[in-house]
Amino acid sequence: MSGLVDLHLHLLPGVDDGSRSMEDSLEMARALISLGYTQAAPSPHHRSEYASLDAALCASKLEEVKAALAAAGLALELFPNAENFFLEESLMSSLGTPASRTLGSGKVLLVEAPYQGPLPMLTSFIFKMKLKGVTPLIAHPERCFEFEKKGRAAELVQAGALLQLDMGALIGRYGKAAEKLARQFLEDDLYAVAATDLHSPVNAKTWVGDSLKALEKAVGSKRFASLVQSRPAALLRGVTE
Repeated sequence: MSGLVDLHLHLLPGVDDGSRSMEDSLEMARALISLGYTQAAPSPHHRSEYASLDAALCASKLEEVKAALAAAGLALELFPNAENFFLEESLMSSLGTPASRTLGSGKVLLVEAPYQGPLPMLTSFIFKMKLKGVTPLIAHPERCFEFEKKGRAAELVQAGALLQLDMGALIGRYGKAAEKLARQFLEDDLYAVAATDLHSPVNAKTWVGDSLKALEKAVGSKRFASLVQSRPAALLRGVTE
């Protein structure tokens, strides 16, 4: 299948724990293109411990990667994005302003919860985001403690959040617990989209390819196409329903 869309990957070089160089970025792009990806929204961490907290720096790096892809003849269309941390101090105050680092057309915000520890105020966060006209897209819930609570994922989807599967969980990249949750959330039809969360070119074509196969086997070809093609493309355009 071609026309795949990745809404979560760390493709911008030298800004966070993802790509270390433009060479890495191009290798990662080649791997994705070979697997059928045509669009991607690099998601640098919006967290104080990374240089990628600087939105202007990331915007500049995005343009540099676009130019490098064009020069290399690599057809991967890129869009603005960021992986926003729920506990980053400036996150809530920036909602509805130009400082908010939204996805694509600006109606969706990719956010991540802490891996460890509870986040009881998460429902309140989602409510505040929706009031500002922003739909939260929660990254890799299967890897976060908060979503280990029975019924929590469904509760947040009902509250208006969208969930994004990290496909690597399906092949055990994050351990058995994350794989079990990922498969349960797929069975319960809680995920809106699936993404790679690609950080490095190392074995990228192999493990992303294996993850895509595992996803299609788990959900069938029709739902697979929705998770990696039509729904993420719609979110880029700001269509959230």
